[in-house]
Amino acid sequence: MVQQARPLILASASPRRADLLTSAGIRCVIIPSGIAEEIHPTEAPAAYVQRLARAKARDVAKTVSARFFLGADTAVVLDEEILGKPRDDADAERMLSRLSGRIHEVMTGYEVYDKEGECGRGEVVSTRVEFIPLSPHEIRTYVATGCPRDAAGAYAIQGRAAYMVRRVEGSYTNVVGLPLSEVVETLRRMGAVSMT
Repeated sequence: MVQQARPLILASASPRRADLLTSAGIRCVIIPSGIAEEIHPTEAPAAYVQRLARAKARDVAKTVSARFFLGADTAVVLDEEILGKPRDDADAERMLSRLSGRIHEVMTGYEVYDKEGECGRGEVVSTRVEFIPLSPHEIRTYVATGCPRDAAGAYAIQGRAAYMVRRVEGSYTNVVGLPLSEVVETLRRMGAVSMT
């Protein structure tokens, strides 16, 4: 069982990340970061998600009186291209058409920042996901639900897109938005939580 003296500050607006932490018994307070999620030219996907995770945690730490902060960023990567959140329905359809019948990676960078100790720890966790072939009608029907609008790669594995996924190699929770096992272990090592 997880024990913690103070709630963790989650520097993310993602309700999925908060739900995952809660499912592990970790109390958190959501305070989203205002960091712009822009990709730098020639930036590798792993470097991108790690940079944003670090920046989010430290950005919120500047304005909030607390000790431990968690920043995270997730990207869907296909052919070394980052597929972020779709701009509109047409963009969502384009992304899903590209993912159809193919294997892609989901990368999440995270960092736990200890404001008192002025140090952070984190990593990038990668999961391989294989989609079944999708018909144009299936894609349009899914996009019309509105589910893809706030999801990297235009899909949420824990929702209506679950049937589209043939296989997951690696952390399932990473695809949802946070590699829970790795995050909990990092929190434990840094003294943010203890196990009883």
